[in-house]
Amino acid sequence: MTQPATVATDQLVAEPARSRLTQFAHGGGCACKIPPGELEDMVRGLVGVPSADLLVGLDDGDDAAAVRLDGDTAVLATADFFTPVVDDPYDWGRIAAANALSDIYAMGGRPVVAVNLLGWPRDLLPVDLVREVLRGGLDVARQAGCPVAGGHSIDDPEPKYGMAVTGIADARRLLRNDAARAGQPLSLTKPLGVGVLNNRHKATGEVFPQAVASMVALNREASEQAVAAGIEAATDVTGFGLLGHLYKMARASGVSVVVEASAVPYLAGARESFEAGFVPGGSRRNLAWVQPHLQATVGEDELVLLADAQTSGGLLVAGEIPAGTVIGEFRPRGDAVVLVR
Repeated sequence: MTQPATVATDQLVAEPARSRLTQFAHGGGCACKIPPGELEDMVRGLVGVPSADLLVGLDDGDDAAAVRLDGDTAVLATADFFTPVVDDPYDWGRIAAANALSDIYAMGGRPVVAVNLLGWPRDLLPVDLVREVLRGGLDVARQAGCPVAGGHSIDDPEPKYGMAVTGIADARRLLRNDAARAGQPLSLTKPLGVGVLNNRHKATGEVFPQAVASMVALNREASEQAVAAGIEAATDVTGFGLLGHLYKMARASGVSVVVEASAVPYLAGARESFEAGFVPGGSRRNLAWVQPHLQATVGEDELVLLADAQTSGGLLVAGEIPAGTVIGEFRPRGDAVVLVR
């Protein structure tokens, strides 16, 4: 691998000597997702019990299921877990919890209860580490005002952690994957780059506080702003990268989309880490999946960064909100589903 590029000292800190959780995992965070094309093939045609109250299901790859409970109240249900994305157990717990809660926020909802999902190699890693993982998850759930009421654990050769989260939302004001319309601006609420920074962390042990801070930040404010503005379409950016999730939104909504590459924000150190060769395999798989539906006037490197597999990323919003950066616009469907320039 290429030697790491120099990054300013305020962008990283030394990792204390301890068990390196990322060395017990084949992947890290949302980058260990099953590739999007394979996943769609797996679930194609799998339909559950029909229900007139099911508002959002499997059809368009939304972030959570939505079921009408009573009148205008919808119940949202989601589950999300992954292998360690950082070595610090407390931070991993916080990141995993923020990532799971994000599915509720991406639908315009409010989380009301969560349960832990834990896989732990009991014979390999000490119990004090798993206690820190759970404490991190609890602290972020507490910040979200969401009780954590138990969960489920298994003895697993690879550590995994996340949450199943239940939320509620106004059934009339859900944020959906299939509701983007031509003429709407496209906004992104967190910078990209955690995929390459996490990959560098796994390889070298360097710690990037700016990446941790981004991943533990809740998408609650952005979600509330979108709902208050009457926005109807949103999704969050996780393992399929910005291009992957944006393609799914454009396909579900029957529109095309233009991304202004120069407007997309990145975390400090992300480009340097990419140039040094720290690219998750999932990022290249994301780009390969979108490539048949892509027209671009930027180079391959820029496209890989735009497809970088994110963990606990921001929201993609079909509209403009204070918490977001406008990075493009939706257009009537044409030959290109996604145009990057």
